[in-house]
Parts: sequence; structure tokens; C-alpha cells
Amino acid sequence: MSKPRVIICLLRNDLRYLDNEALLWAHRQGTHVLPIYCFDPRHYKGTYHFSLPRTGPHQLKFMLESIRDLKSTLQKHGSDLILRQGKPEVIVPAIIQQIGKENVSALVLQKEVTDEEVKVEEGLKKSCGVQLQTIWGATLYHLDDLPFKPQRLPDVYTQFRKTVESQGRVRPLVEMPETLRPLPEGVTSEDVPTATQLGCQESTFDERSAFPFTGGESSALARLKSYAWETDAVAKYKETRNGLIGHEYSTKFSSWLAHGCISPRQIYWEIKNYESQRVANQSTYWVIFELLWRDYFRFVGMKYGNKLFFEGGIFGKQIPWKRDENLFKAWKEGRTGVPFVDANMRELAATGFMSNRGRQNVASFLTKDLKLDWRMGAEWFESMLIDHDVCSNYGNWLYSAGIGNDPREDRKFNMIKQGLDYDAEGDYVRLWVPELKGIQGGQVHTVWTVGKGILERAGVSLGETYPMPIVQAPEWARHFGKTGGARAKSGRGPPPTKQNRGIDFYFKST
Repeated sequence: MSKPRVIICLLRNDLRYLDNEALLWAHRQGTHVLPIYCFDPRHYKGTYHFSLPRTGPHQLKFMLESIRDLKSTLQKHGSDLILRQGKPEVIVPAIIQQIGKENVSALVLQKEVTDEEVKVEEGLKKSCGVQLQTIWGATLYHLDDLPFKPQRLPDVYTQFRKTVESQGRVRPLVEMPETLRPLPEGVTSEDVPTATQLGCQESTFDERSAFPFTGGESSALARLKSYAWETDAVAKYKETRNGLIGHEYSTKFSSWLAHGCISPRQIYWEIKNYESQRVANQSTYWVIFELLWRDYFRFVGMKYGNKLFFEGGIFGKQIPWKRDENLFKAWKEGRTGVPFVDANMRELAATGFMSNRGRQNVASFLTKDLKLDWRMGAEWFESMLIDHDVCSNYGNWLYSAGIGNDPREDRKFNMIKQGLDYDAEGDYVRLWVPELKGIQGGQVHTVWTVGKGILERAGVSLGETYPMPIVQAPEWARHFGKTGGARAKSGRGPPPTKQNRGIDFYFKST
């Protein structure tokens, strides 16, 4: 009887079966495949600079759902997902020893680009004593197919996009086997732990959420089918993506992409199929346009490494950021006294989600109005967002702070104009800031300017039931007295332009 060739496949941010090249490589190279997921304790500690919870309750809930779904899918394909709690550099060598090093041919995993993940890969290479095979699988365009070397990546997105669209190619989906190679004998799985068992807070569901979805590949594929074929929402994406209330206003793909529950290629080829059978328009293209933004920030992370996390950004700009804990607390709790900001921040805390428009505004408010260290905001997003992706998060915060890949260094959002453009009647603000529910129409955006009688009838006492603004920008004043609610179109605001466009797949987001 021939000796088994066991291939261990360590899954991290690629929690799917379809279009998973690491799993496919393991299947093709070995007689046995051992899929593993490790609950790394480093993921549940504090963030680097400000010791915020690294993985918040909403994100953790989604991740645990994704792991359960993948485990079930692998079982349907004749395999299983082996779960362990501990650092991969410790867990994987122990499993190799259990199986017998002579029986293990290789360890395969998807390649990551940022420091902590790369250090795990380096640690595994040192500790495992077997071949380490890395697979590129997180982007729409494969690293090897870029028309330039990573270190020559353009520093402006538009140049990157035009180059890859004209000279690159999107690879086809890989065909996965109906039955995966069997597990080696003697290896058993642990149960999926609860948040409490991981030392984390349990998540609760808020019925107001614009993201009422569960984690996992099954849910991702159902959303893709619904968004394209069942509702044709993809054909209206560009016009609706700046909405604020409800789960249909944008794709919502970013959370599944962030955890690797679906590949960007899966989305791309489904849209191409939709375009060939139904309609191809600006909206269908714009979804692909946003997938390219996601690619871009991954390659930015690869090019600049740890500069992605530096106070001065990737170009080392010297900006006197503040670290005022009281201002930061008001921002993260949604108690700034600026209703549009507060509504978005409360939605984030309650649900782990925030809209495209909201993310741009609260980031601009923190960095340009409060002048706080952008990393305070980035680490709060890292903690709270279901769709946290390290390259997209930090790349976008650099972009918003004017120290990243934004050619317009002085980009600043006018909170009042934005509120009026995208929440003309104030419905979104009243949904998330219920103490202002008695203030009618768009005047809710400038509640501190309305008459005393209106406030009394609404039961609002500024400074008591709702705070006065902690800061006021001079540009807001030109909108005072113009908040009757008739300035936006269907609550969606103007179409995206170079000045107001968002980035749908992640921040400025879904």
C-alpha cells in the first residue's frame, strides 16, 4: 500500500468552496486533504494603537456563521473543516506531528499581504518542516496578470483601472471537484465555538439593520442570485447605491468578500452572464468598477507594507493630528450633536454596518472637522464593521484623511449638505436618533438652528436630551434655514461624480 500524501489547507480569509484555488491545489496534489481553520487568539485582543476590541460582536457573529456554513459544505463534498483554537504556527505543526511528518507533503494557504498575516506565513514556514505553498486568490485580477510589477503600481486609482482594464484579464473560475479528497485517518474536528468561548461579546440583531444577512458562502450565492436575477437590482445599482435605509439599496457583497465567502471573480462572471442575457449598462459596469477599487487597495497594501498604518500615511505627511478621547468617544457613540454623523455612527454600533455615504461622511468629520488621528477611526471600523478588510479599511482611511491615494488632498465633506442631499426628509436620522423623531423634515439636520417652540413641541432640549454640536464648520452656515427637505431627489442625492463618488466594496462602502 502506497504512503499517503496529505495536503493541509489552512483557510483564513477564504471561507468558501467554489473558486477556491488553495483547496483545489490540495485536491490535485495529494491523496488526502485536511482543511483547517484556527481561531487565532491574536484576532480577539486589542487593536494596535488604541486597544479597541480587534473583532467586534457583529463581525464575529458573521465569521462564525461563515465557518459553520463552510464546514457543512465541505461535509457535503466528502470532507470536513477541522477547527482548532490557537496560533496556526503552533496548531499546524502539532497536527503534522499527529499525522506523521512523513505522511504530509505540503501546507497550502492563500497569500496575504499585510504584516501580521505575512508573519504567520513566515512562522509556519519555520515551524512546519514541510513545503509551504501560497496561492494568490483574493483579487479580481491575479497578481501575475497585472501589466506592471507590484512596486510600480500607479498611485492614482484611475490610472490603475485604465491600465488593467485595457491590458489585463480576469481569469475564469476554477472548477471544483464534486468530492474532495478524503481526510487523513485519526483527525477529528472541534465544535464551532461561541463568541463567549472566544472571550468576546455576543451580538444582538437590530431590526432596523440594512444588513439582515447571515455569513457564509450559501448566503453570498443567494444574495448574488437575488441582486441580479430575481430583482434586477444590479441594473439600477449606480442610481441606488447611495441609499441609507433598507437592504436593497446596494450590493452588500463586501462582507462576504471580506471573509472570502465568495470570490470577486464569481461576482464578475455572474455580472458578465447577466449582461449577456439581460442588460449591460453603467450600473452593471459600476459593480465591477468597485471590485477594482478593492483590488487596488490590496495592491497598495502590497506596495507600501506597514506604511499603510503610519500616522503620516504612505507618503509620510506631517499632520498635527489630535487624540482627544472625549471627542473620539462622542464620535464613536454617535453623540456629536451633528445628526447625520450621529445616525451613521449609531447604526454602525448597533448593526456592524454603515452605508457608502455614511462611511465617507463620518470619516471626513473625524479627520477634517474634529482633526483627530485617522487611526482612531480606522481601528474603530476594524473593531465594528462586519466587512472589515485590512487593506480596504486602512487604504480608505488614508484616502479620506488626505494622506493616501487621493489626488485631491483637501477633500472635505459638508455634513449638512450631505445630509440634505441624501436624507432630504430626515427619515434616516429619525430612524437612528429617536430623540429627534419629533423634528419634521430636513430641519432635523440642523436641529440647533430651529425655533424654541419647535424644539419644545418635539420634546427636544438641546444639551440635555440631545447634545449641541461639538464643532461647527463655517461652510454649514449657508444651509441654515434651507432645511425644508425639498433639496434631494428621492432621498438618493446626485449621481456619483469625481467629487462625490464612493467605494462600494468596503468603505465608502456597500
